[in-house]
Amino acid sequence: MNDTNEPPSFPPTPGSPEPTPPSDFRPEVAEPPVERPSVWQQIRNEVTHVFIGQDAVIDQVLAALIAGGHILLEGKPGLGKTHLVLALSRTFGGNFQRIQFTPDLMPSDVTGHSLFDMSTQQFRLRKGPVFTNLLLADEINRAPAKTQAALLEVMQEAQVTIDGESMALEPPFMTFATQNPIEQEGTYPLPEAQLDRFLLKILIDYPSSTDEATIVKLAAGGAGGRGLDPNAISPICQPKDVIAGQQAAAKVQAVDDVINYAVSLIRATRQSDAITLGAGTRGAISLIRMAKAFAVLGGRQFITPADVKRGALPVLRHRVALAPEIAISGQQIDDVLTNVINTVESPR
Repeated sequence: MNDTNEPPSFPPTPGSPEPTPPSDFRPEVAEPPVERPSVWQQIRNEVTHVFIGQDAVIDQVLAALIAGGHILLEGKPGLGKTHLVLALSRTFGGNFQRIQFTPDLMPSDVTGHSLFDMSTQQFRLRKGPVFTNLLLADEINRAPAKTQAALLEVMQEAQVTIDGESMALEPPFMTFATQNPIEQEGTYPLPEAQLDRFLLKILIDYPSSTDEATIVKLAAGGAGGRGLDPNAISPICQPKDVIAGQQAAAKVQAVDDVINYAVSLIRATRQSDAITLGAGTRGAISLIRMAKAFAVLGGRQFITPADVKRGALPVLRHRVALAPEIAISGQQIDDVLTNVINTVESPR
């Protein structure tokens, strides 16, 4: 016998309608999974907090980091080049060092040197600023050729030799070398063979009026005009994650047709009447490295002709030299390269 006041329950009669659920009944529906942005997209988002209005520049810098290459930055003073490098280093917890290149800078000021310690009567190694993850070589063309060569050797070999002892740099290692396109007095221009060691040459131009107003407002909102502080950037990952990304980029598939397209672009620069010095084979290698990096940013395991074309200008603009009559006419190297690139048929 039922001791409660509830009516007894009986199994439903076959053929009878299903019981009606209460009016406040809400069926449990599985929420669609929220796709989390990739680590590279998160890094990009953090950098844009302090480097505003330069989306193409940020994409190229991230691609160079994934490709494991060095960058030559060219832009007028006060456009945030230091902010960009420092913010990028903060996103993956990397070390950052800056060298202000001057005419009296010595190679040992870059790489380091040995000191005799009187207390121990032994030589002690003093490491230079190149022992870091991200190095900003500010106004590299103001130092003499011997000092420039010391840095470029480190960039190429990823190691430093001091007093006959070679020491490998801790990966990831990336150099940002800056040049001022206006002031050429008292400078030592980098020769073509040294320029070729940079993966990219990135041009930083003035931001739009809207972006510039935003920059002024945010910067002036902090004490001493430091409202856009790269130190406020939140770390997204660790250096080992960047290394893993570089290893993943190396495994991205590159089919023969796309590789041949990159080679055709390079060879077209050698055949153009407007160019006296065309790009070398390292230029084609750099195009494929950048294409693989763009594929990683796009979440793909293969490269496309569009990836190659996207990196063509920053990869090639410092590897070619214009004919004198073209340079005198005032044509820009990007305009000439764009015309050359458009003459090469892209694979489908």
